[in-house]
This record gives sequence, structure tokens and C-alpha cells, in this order.
Amino acid sequence: MKRLLLFLYIICTLLLNLPNSAFASSGILIECDKSTAFSKRLNTSVKKLEGRLIKYEKGTPPALALEDQILQTKNRFARYSDSALVCGVDGLPHLITDGELTHSSEFILPGLIFLYTTGWIGWSGRKYLQTVALTKNPTEKEIIIDVPLALSIMFSGYLWPLFSWNEFTSGNFVSEE
Repeated sequence: MKRLLLFLYIICTLLLNLPNSAFASSGILIECDKSTAFSKRLNTSVKKLEGRLIKYEKGTPPALALEDQILQTKNRFARYSDSALVCGVDGLPHLITDGELTHSSEFILPGLIFLYTTGWIGWSGRKYLQTVALTKNPTEKEIIIDVPLALSIMFSGYLWPLFSWNEFTSGNFVSEE
């Protein structure tokens, strides 16, 4: 009976906390190219930079830097408005992670890159600790890192998914303590 109640509690909790795409469809979030706050933010940013630009002579290094910054600002806002990003009432782009494939590029690729990078760091650290544990004085190598060994492990660790799968299938992934 306790298991049934726990199961129902978990199901109800999950159903109530599912992502809701109502914000995007109810008008709170609109496409950036149609947002007046987004356009206002662009105009304000450019006017601020142009106000600083008039203080310098044309062709001087500060003027060239400010012109370049104005161009970068316009290009950034153009990229935001050309993509499928949606903006809030503050005029800033917001990421939608509601499971719809139209917004998958906003979260899936950066998420996978993050997971790969953190796995690489974790795998390299784990491999370093396993390697120095076999040396004569492992505690010293944990405190004072053997940089050449650490770098060689780090540079070979980019294939960490393959290495971890091989260790998992061979039974060496988890220690038996």
C-alpha cells in the first residue's frame, strides 16, 4: 500500500511539474523581430554607442573601435531576430525548453556539449587518480600534480565515452569495495 501511494505521489508530482508552453503561446513571449521592447533595446544600445562616437575624430582608434562595436551590436540583434528566438517584455531573448523540436537548437546542442565537456573532465581526473594510485607515492602525486602525466591523460581523454563503455562492459567501471 505504501508503494502504491508513493508511486501515485510521484506520478502526480511529475504531471504537475511538466514544462508548460503556455507562456510562448499566450503572448508573454513573442518573436524577437516583432517585439517593440527588443527594437527599443537595439535603438538604445546603438544610440549610446553613437553618442560616445561623436566625441572622437573620425578614423582614430577609439572611433574605429566604437564603429566596430556598433556593427557588432547590430549584427547580434539581427541574428536574434532572424532566428526563432522569442523575447519577453524586457526585450531580451528567452530560451524555450518545452520539448518542441522547433526550439531544440537552443538547448540540445549546448546541453550535449556541456555533458561531453564535464564527462571529459571527470574521466580525465578519474584516470589520473587511478594512474597515480599505482605509483610509489600516490598521495604526493595527488597534492603536487604531475603535469606531463595529467596532460597526456587529458589529451587522450577526448574519447572518454568509448573508454567508459569498454570499462562498463568489461566490469571494471565500478570498484568492488
